[in-house]
Amino acid sequence: MDTEKTGLEDEINTAPSFDESLTEPGKLLDVTVWRKIDMCLLPIVTTLFLLSFLDRTNIGNARVAGLLVDLDMSPRQYSIALTVTYVPYILTELPSNLLLKRIGPNVMLPTMLTLWGVVATCQGLVKSYHGLLACRFLLGLFEGGLLPGLVLYTSLFYPKNRLQIRVATFISCTSISGAFSGIMAYGIIRLHGQGGHAGWQWIFIIEGSISVFIGLISFFLIPRSPGHARFLNSKEKAYIQAVLRQDSEAEDETHFEWSQVGRTFLSPHILLVGLTAFCVGVVLFSQAYFTPTIVLALGYTAAKAQLMSVPPFSFAVVLAMIAAYIADRYRCRGIVSLVGSIFCIAGFALFLKSRSHHIQYASLFLSNAGVSILGPALSTWTANNTAPYVRRASGIAIWCLTTNSGGILATWLMGSLSPAPDFTLATKVLLSLSVLMAVFVIANVVWLTRTNGEKAERRRTVPRGEEAPGLGDTSAWFVYSL
Repeated sequence: MDTEKTGLEDEINTAPSFDESLTEPGKLLDVTVWRKIDMCLLPIVTTLFLLSFLDRTNIGNARVAGLLVDLDMSPRQYSIALTVTYVPYILTELPSNLLLKRIGPNVMLPTMLTLWGVVATCQGLVKSYHGLLACRFLLGLFEGGLLPGLVLYTSLFYPKNRLQIRVATFISCTSISGAFSGIMAYGIIRLHGQGGHAGWQWIFIIEGSISVFIGLISFFLIPRSPGHARFLNSKEKAYIQAVLRQDSEAEDETHFEWSQVGRTFLSPHILLVGLTAFCVGVVLFSQAYFTPTIVLALGYTAAKAQLMSVPPFSFAVVLAMIAAYIADRYRCRGIVSLVGSIFCIAGFALFLKSRSHHIQYASLFLSNAGVSILGPALSTWTANNTAPYVRRASGIAIWCLTTNSGGILATWLMGSLSPAPDFTLATKVLLSLSVLMAVFVIANVVWLTRTNGEKAERRRTVPRGEEAPGLGDTSAWFVYSL
């Protein structure tokens, strides 16, 4: 990969210092800049991730609407279909993130959306189980790079103390899509029989077509970097570059090196995030794919189960946004992650011990909220604590691929290994993983705190600028976020 100066990272490195570019930026400029990015960039990023998660998980609604019956599928085959999605999904996350800078997010992100939208639509036209398998494989192939790409892309627009609330905005779409998918499915399945298609087929056709349409439009809406954003004037661009430059400690290398990728895989805090993320992935996708099925098993009709899956997801969005605000305001990613783990523990413990359908339904609010808090917290924690660019891109990809690896276990755990209506084995496993999440988070906070103390000692003897180049987040002058 060449070292040609392109994209935001190089703009940051060549930008003047804060004092040089803006003598008196003022609070008004600060508010205006971030508000503009929030208004012009976040809705696009949020929409992309909403459609991604919707197109990947609406198969849960299709199942309730008769997918298995029409394609003569067993629960085991359904789990295989879900698993097939994750194989290419996981394999593409790291290379996709490393390619994002070269190709440009303004080209790469819309292309992925358009392609997976076509595949998602085709799911509604399949006539056999094997046709569904082919579609699920291609869906994972084209969607795989989106989430790590969006987190990396967003981290290049916002300083560390403003990042989690923005990441939470679009990652909370995992909950919004659950609510939105249930509402849409409730209406769409009423088209059953129209055009010779079943209700579950119309779910795929309509929702996939929306993704294709938005994908084509987004080619004209996504800027490559703040320096290419048409909604910012020159003064605002200079302000953003200066703020990001001051916020980017120890980012002294911008060209690609495989050694940086390798160091990321060996970083203790990234390994701990990866272990936590695997547990989160199992919980997250268990909830996303199977909440309608769980609600159906509690005694509701198929149509009402679609609607009753909406409130737990909606509640999760609210708590995730509150938690993200607190984490940004007080810079406490670890504590917020621990709180999310505790919510999951409480939710699964209630579901396991209670025989009341009302209490079991209420427990879904806690477990959905907990995992929705953890997603943005872990991704932002990773972005905050990795440098330079290549290591950050790799760290975010590691977080994503371990999360989605957990999704593979979820498809089997809730699919064929733990039957309805009690899902006893699945609930015990999810409860155990929630406890492990808390343990890993605590271990990470302890390690980061100790390492920050060691760095403080090193700063007494190592002047800024006299360290060896390429240290990134291992530099004495890089302080880890807790």
